[in-house]
Amino acid sequence: MEGDLIRINRWLLPLSWLYGLGVRFRNQLFEFGFLKSRTFQVPVISVGNITVGGSGKTPHVEYLIELLSDQMQVAVLSRGYKRKSKGYVLATSKSTVADIGDEPLQMKRKFDKVHVAVDADRCEGIERLTSDDTTSNTEVILLDDAYQHRYVKPGINILLVDYHRLISYDRLLPAGRLREPREGKSRADIVIVTKCPTTMKPMDYRVVTRNLDLYPYQTLLFSHLRYGDLHPMYCGDDRRLDSLGANEHVLLLTGIAQPQQMMMDMEVYCKHITPMTFADHHAYTPEDIERINSMFASLPEPRIIITTEKDAARLHGMEGLTDDVRHHAYTLPVTVQFLNDNAETFHNKIFTYLKKDVEKSGLVKRQKAEREAQEAKENIKKDPDKPRTISF
Repeated sequence: MEGDLIRINRWLLPLSWLYGLGVRFRNQLFEFGFLKSRTFQVPVISVGNITVGGSGKTPHVEYLIELLSDQMQVAVLSRGYKRKSKGYVLATSKSTVADIGDEPLQMKRKFDKVHVAVDADRCEGIERLTSDDTTSNTEVILLDDAYQHRYVKPGINILLVDYHRLISYDRLLPAGRLREPREGKSRADIVIVTKCPTTMKPMDYRVVTRNLDLYPYQTLLFSHLRYGDLHPMYCGDDRRLDSLGANEHVLLLTGIAQPQQMMMDMEVYCKHITPMTFADHHAYTPEDIERINSMFASLPEPRIIITTEKDAARLHGMEGLTDDVRHHAYTLPVTVQFLNDNAETFHNKIFTYLKKDVEKSGLVKRQKAEREAQEAKENIKKDPDKPRTISF
C-alpha cells in the first residue's frame, strides 16, 4: 500500500525541525528575489524529487530521452554524485564512474548520441552545453535530480513521488527522508507517482490524489517500473526474467536507495533469493569483490547473479571477479510505463511546452540557419568550381 516503506526516527524530530527552518529560509530567499533563479534560451526540463533517493529518477529521465532523441538533440545535465572529478565534465565513450558518476555513465552507455555532462553548478553546466562547439547543437536539456537546485528555473518541473513513500506520510531529514517541507511540491508542473502497483483500483487513485492535494495548475500522473530481459554483464545471451527456474538460486546484488522494492518484485519470478545489499552509489572495493565471489560460490547450483544497471556501471571495471561470477552475472534493466492514459497526457505536456518555448526563443530558426550555413560550407569544399547563386 502507499507509504508502506516509510520509517520515522522520532527521536530525531527536533533536528528535523531545525533542518526545516534552514530549508524554508532558503526557499523564501528565492521567493522574495534575494536569490535569483535564471532562465535560459534552450528548453530545460527538470526531473527530481523531494525524498532522498529511490524515486526512479534515472528511468524517468531515460524515458524522456527515448521520447525526444529522435526529434531533437538531447543533453542530460547531472551533478555526478560521488564522482572524483571537479567542475564541468562532458561524458565520452572513455568516461568512467570516477569521471562522471554511475547514473550519468549508465545513460551515456545506453544513449551514445545524447550529450551527457556533469556539473554541480547547473547554470554553468547549461552555459557550457549551449556554447561549447561539441555540444552547441543541444536543443533541449534534461536536468537530472535538480528539484532543489533553484538557481535554474526550468520550463517544466517534474516532481517524482514514490508510491511507497508518499511525502504526506514522511518527515524531514534526519528523522525522515524529505529534503524539504511538503509544500515544496507546489513548484512542480507535473507530479508523477512512481513505482505504482499495476493492480491499482479507481479508489486507490482517488486516495492518492486526495492525499497529495495538488493545485489545479498541476498535473498528476501515475507510473510503474517494468523490468526487461536480463542482459549479461560480460558474456552470454539475454535471458527472460520469467525463464528463471524454480530451483535457481539468485544472488541479488544491489547498491541502491530502496532495495526492498526490488526484493518484493523479484519474489514473483524466483523462490530462492539471497540479497547482498550495499549503500546507494556504493563504491565497490577489492574486499567487496571477494565477498561477492565467496557469497556466490556458497550458493547451490543452478545459480545466477542479478544486479542493477547502476551497480553494473560501478562493477564493470573492477578486477578480481571469478570466471564463475562473470559467466553468471546479469543486469536487470528497468523502464517506465505510465498507467491508464497517462502516457498521452505526459507526451502532450512535454511537446506543448517544447513547441511554445522553442518558438518563443527563436531557437529553431537560429539552429536551422546554422545548419544551412554549415551545409553550404561543406558543399563549397566538395565542389569549389560549382557556380553559386547570390541573393540581394
